[in-house]
Amino acid sequence: MLYHLNGELVLCDMTVAVVECAGVGYKLFISGNTLGKLADKIGHKVRVFTFMKVSEDAVDLYGFYDEDELEIFKLLISVSGVGAKSAISILSLLTPSRFASAVAAGDAKSIAQAQGIGAKTAQRIILELKDKLAKQSYGDDGDTVNDMSTANIQDNFTDAIDTLIVLGYTRREATAALKGIDASLGLEDVIKAALKKLAGNK
Repeated sequence: MLYHLNGELVLCDMTVAVVECAGVGYKLFISGNTLGKLADKIGHKVRVFTFMKVSEDAVDLYGFYDEDELEIFKLLISVSGVGAKSAISILSLLTPSRFASAVAAGDAKSIAQAQGIGAKTAQRIILELKDKLAKQSYGDDGDTVNDMSTANIQDNFTDAIDTLIVLGYTRREATAALKGIDASLGLEDVIKAALKKLAGNK
């Protein structure tokens, strides 16, 4: 139903982004890969590709920075036993091209490192997707944020937000303070830079 959204990014949390279009804020569940690419774009216009998942008790939107990630997500949820959360977990660990390479090489170990993915599920993913992915090609990883694992970026930002909340800041303040901070910095340096920005806003 919805293929993509064009609008202002008003929130980008660890697992959720909100894009405002014509006065309506659309809540999107996102991967660590998409987080790494959207984190510094709050307040700016973005285009996010979407997938709508309808279940008995909920209608959820998932957002992706590019079409490659959306297509990999669709392939993953077509695998028996792999749901949307598991697919997002894999895409938080591996970019589309790295995932395709892992499948082509039969590298179940790399896929199984994603949260909630066991060795058997990783093997099933390879078995069911190897032929499908062999017919596709995906862009290189040259635009991966600071050549750093997006899973590590997500962990750093999550820990930093939790720390800032403990220090008395709201989640919105903490998330805004992280905007534009170099994701390759260590956790302590990320927190120090955020605190400096927060102090300057007072």
